[in-house]
Amino acid sequence: MKTHIKIVGWLWIANGAFGILMAIIGLIIANLNIPGAQDAILVTVGSLCVFLPGIIADFVAGYGLLQYKSWARILAIILGIFNLAFLCWLILPAILGIYTLIIMFNEETVALFKGEAPPAEMGEVS
Repeated sequence: MKTHIKIVGWLWIANGAFGILMAIIGLIIANLNIPGAQDAILVTVGSLCVFLPGIIADFVAGYGLLQYKSWARILAIILGIFNLAFLCWLILPAILGIYTLIIMFNEETVALFKGEAPPAEMGEVS
């Protein structure tokens, strides 16, 4: 399960990096089509206020998951639900949301983030 947690962590970091890339491209395109400098500044600041918190949350969740921080599991669950609720029309965010929720609600994952030993697998002899 640790491998899946690391994968989810890196996927959230990659999602944040992709968000930065899309924000930069969007701002360039928007600013090319805006004639006034003041309007361009307003669009840029407004866009940063909208997109930056989500991008930061993606990076923080990814980093926290890689460090097995208990708060990161909760943040990843919230981000996974957000992806399913608001970005479900995009296939990659929906897949990331589903994968995140499956991994974060797994018994082994819950035990790992609580600092407990993961439950023994069925059929395993102690």
